[in-house]
Amino acid sequence: MKQSQAVYENLYDEAETMRNQFAEDVLNGLSLPRKRLPCKYIYDNVGTELFSRIMTLREYYPARCEAEILETYGKYLAEKFKEGPVNLIELGAGDGRKTRILIEDLINAGSTFTYVPLDISQAAVHECANQLCLSFPELQVKGMVSDYFDGLKWLSRQDQSKNVALFLGSTIGNFSPRNRRKFLNKLRRSLNPGDMVLIGFDLVKDIDVMVRAYNDSQGITAQFNKNILARINRELGGTFKLDGFRYFSTWDAISGGIQSFLVSKKSQKAHIESLSKTFEFESWEAIHTESSHKFTLPQIRKMASDSGFEIAGQYLDSRHYFADCLWQVV
Repeated sequence: MKQSQAVYENLYDEAETMRNQFAEDVLNGLSLPRKRLPCKYIYDNVGTELFSRIMTLREYYPARCEAEILETYGKYLAEKFKEGPVNLIELGAGDGRKTRILIEDLINAGSTFTYVPLDISQAAVHECANQLCLSFPELQVKGMVSDYFDGLKWLSRQDQSKNVALFLGSTIGNFSPRNRRKFLNKLRRSLNPGDMVLIGFDLVKDIDVMVRAYNDSQGITAQFNKNILARINRELGGTFKLDGFRYFSTWDAISGGIQSFLVSKKSQKAHIESLSKTFEFESWEAIHTESSHKFTLPQIRKMASDSGFEIAGQYLDSRHYFADCLWQVV
C-alpha cells in the first residue's frame, strides 16, 4: 500500500514570535517578587525528549492510565465519531503515542476522518504527522502550525466537517484557574455547535501517589524542570549554573495541585545577555516552574457547564486515577 503524505498549513511565524515572547515572559517572570517561569518553555526538543522518558517511568501513572482508558473505550469513542467526515484535531502535537490507539479504532470502524496535529511548533507537527503516516498508510493527515484557536477557526471556515478536538494528557492541569476558564471559554467559541472535545483530567487521589509521580527515583523530572534554565542559557544567552538549583515539588492542598520549583542552593546571580539584565537569587529562593492541578469529577462537570459544553461521556481507568471526558458544544 502506498504511504500517505501529510499536507501542511502554516499560520504562525514560529521562530520570531516564540523568541520575542520567550524573552518577554522570562523578563516578567524573573522580575516578580516571587519568581516564576511558564512551564510551556520547558518543552523545546530537549524538554520534549525528557518528557517522553518521564511517561515511561514507573512512578508516572497518568500516561499509563490514559492509555488504558483509550484501549478500553477507543472502539466506543470511534462509534461516536463514526459519522463523518470528521477532523480529528490534536491540540499539542506530541509523539502521537496515545492517539494511535484512537486512530486505529477509527480506521477499523470505517470512519471517514482527517487527522490534524495542531501546534505552534513546526518540528513537532512534522514529526508527529510523518510518524503516523508511516504507521497508517491510509491515513489522511493535515498538519497545522498555528495557535490552537486560530487553527480551529481556520478549519471551521474551510469545510463542514465535524471537529473533534483532542486535548489529551493532563495539560489542562497546568493552567491557573483563571487561565483555565479563559482557555475553555475560548475553545468553546472556536468550535461549532455539535463539535466535540476529548479532554484528559488527572484526578485527586492518594497524596503519596501524586507526589511520587513528580519526584522520580531517576531524577528525570528534575532534569526536565531544569531544562527551562538550560534553554534560557542556549537561546537567550543566560549564565545559569544548573547545579546551583535544586528541583523541589510538593502537594498543595489549598490550590489542589502539585507545585514544582527550582530552588537556589546559594546566593548567586545569573545574567541574560538578550535582556541585558542580571538577576539575583538569595539562598533558598524559589522559581516556580509548574503547577499540576488535580480534579474531582464534580469540578470537571462544573467546568464543562460553565464554559458552554454538555458532557457526552466520561471514561475512567480501572483505579479511577484519571479521566478522559467527552464534551460537546451545545
